[in-house]
Amino acid sequence: MLRFGPEEDGPGNFLSVSELKTGGYAVFYDRNIITLPGPLQNQIDSFALSLLQPVQAFDFTDPPLEAALVSPDSVSWRIFKNPVTVFIGGVAAVLLEFGEPRVRDGVWQHSSFRTDPLTRLRRTGLAAMVTIYGARSKAEAMIAGVVRRHDRVAGHTREGERYHANDPALLNWVQATAGFGFTEAYRAYARRLTESECRSLFRESAPAARLYGAVGAPSSQRDLDALFEAMKGRLVASPVVFEFLDIMKQAPLLPPPMRSMQSVLLKAAVEILPPWVRERLGLGGSWRLNRFERAFVRAMAKASDRLVLPSSPAVQSCRRLGLPDDYLYGGPGMGRRSK
Repeated sequence: MLRFGPEEDGPGNFLSVSELKTGGYAVFYDRNIITLPGPLQNQIDSFALSLLQPVQAFDFTDPPLEAALVSPDSVSWRIFKNPVTVFIGGVAAVLLEFGEPRVRDGVWQHSSFRTDPLTRLRRTGLAAMVTIYGARSKAEAMIAGVVRRHDRVAGHTREGERYHANDPALLNWVQATAGFGFTEAYRAYARRLTESECRSLFRESAPAARLYGAVGAPSSQRDLDALFEAMKGRLVASPVVFEFLDIMKQAPLLPPPMRSMQSVLLKAAVEILPPWVRERLGLGGSWRLNRFERAFVRAMAKASDRLVLPSSPAVQSCRRLGLPDDYLYGGPGMGRRSK
């Protein structure tokens, strides 16, 4: 298992060049970057890319020099580069969304999640990456397409309540849960975020939120806390929550030797939910991490935060803007240009 010493207590302490023997490979890390041997690096890079490949691939390097909705020196670009915390945060967000009956049935009744979960997950993951890293023109076009498709999604929940996917109240909740999930996962398992960084994340999410129609999405921690308080009367338990978790546990997201890790990552997602949400959704003690699992998730998240994957949206988008591959892997708060 990788151990990172002082980094456990927060950012700012980096290890000198060292070598760690693990699984027969030599792993080198210098300051904030881990370098793996070529074959292992290529395997992980190819696998990470496969998780974001829906029916059609997306080219994050095109068009050259076109800016994204979010600046490359943003906090968002730094936290969304981490595949472990993005996965954990995405699951946490979906659990919160499925607690709201109108969002729950809007997704469950109008998507291919139950019949083709892997394709659905890839499309959802790709949409999140395009929103953060994609060229502005492509991100705006993608979001407009999502809004058009959502306009056709309407119906009644199993309790008889009417819903429409483009209802601003539901869009605000989805935006809020996504922001909560990705932020909490990163600061729980990768590194702590300062108050200033957390405020920046709210600001950085605003342009995409408006494009999606979430014009009343929380713009501060106070707004988010108020929304969660208001939702206490809305969130309910449902078999769909456990069906979703079972699908996520069984879907071939990781290579076969690592498949058992999926249940640990799911528990990591449950763990960052507010205690009252876990209780409301019926996610009891069996969904809590033990101390060994928690240490494992943190080690994986910290390692992922230091591993430069050339095929990742983050690195490909840096190339689009003429930035070095390791731009996002410097010290906290800023990108680092290679000399």
